[in-house]
Amino acid sequence: MEDFVCPRCRTSKFQNPSLKMMVNVCGHGLCENCVDLLFLKGSGTCPECRIPLRRNNFRIQLFEDATVEKEVDIRKRILRDFNRKEEDFKALKDYNDYLEEVETIIYNLCNNIDVIETNKKIEQYKRENKDIIQKNKGKLGRDEYELEELLELEKQQDEFRRKEIKNEEIFAKKKKIKDKEALLDELMFSNSTAKNILESFAEKAKEEELKPLPQKMTQFSTGIQFGRQNQSIFLPIPNDENPTYSHKMMSYETKGPFPPNDHEVISKGFLSNVRCEVEQERAGGYQSSISCMRALQDALCGLYHTKKQIVYNY
Repeated sequence: MEDFVCPRCRTSKFQNPSLKMMVNVCGHGLCENCVDLLFLKGSGTCPECRIPLRRNNFRIQLFEDATVEKEVDIRKRILRDFNRKEEDFKALKDYNDYLEEVETIIYNLCNNIDVIETNKKIEQYKRENKDIIQKNKGKLGRDEYELEELLELEKQQDEFRRKEIKNEEIFAKKKKIKDKEALLDELMFSNSTAKNILESFAEKAKEEELKPLPQKMTQFSTGIQFGRQNQSIFLPIPNDENPTYSHKMMSYETKGPFPPNDHEVISKGFLSNVRCEVEQERAGGYQSSISCMRALQDALCGLYHTKKQIVYNY
């Protein structure tokens, strides 16, 4: 960053510490003042490659090497459309071939190799895979979700620290003013000598310094720790040694025949007349034996035992 020099006005970071270098899709950098001057009407040409550019497409240059900045911009733009995942392919070889094709496109655009043919290939791909592109744009991968969580946690942590520092500064200023007023009152109205008063206030100040500082918070109210620890986002919330919940099986008073248990439902073939659960239902904890048991319980709960009367004919 310190070696940045504007190719037009030759201003360097050493001459102007507040210099901001801007870059566009062509990858050639310009300082912010030159961009405002050359693109006053909103559009213009690059002073080096004469490519037509627009003012609103300029952004702050992050990397010292302009070619790296150009590659990052092209890669973001290409991967926005070439966003297919491994699960979209039938075989791993097809996915690897697709990644190799994407890297070839990025390389050609970065090094100005067959730019026209490469752009035609990109447009053809966008037409043929329009539905897949829109579908993948609507869903984020697991890594992207984790990155968003980390950024949000870092943002909350910085905001909390700023508020904490600000509150400490306000408290210190108020305490300093209060101590100063108390010292003046003692000097004006106390019968003691000024030396004794100053010594007593100095002792109080020393005692305040020796007091232990309050322990700072290291986690949010949800139990999530501040910062990145072992690359984990959600940390386990500490529990007591005893279980917080103990499950007790429900008892049914059927007043009649008892329904079969789980083992009998499976072994005696009751499940042959019940639809098997799908993968999504099994992931949620549902099993087909649950619905079978419920049906049997409902069928038997209305049955009652009656004493059989035997009639004798004499």
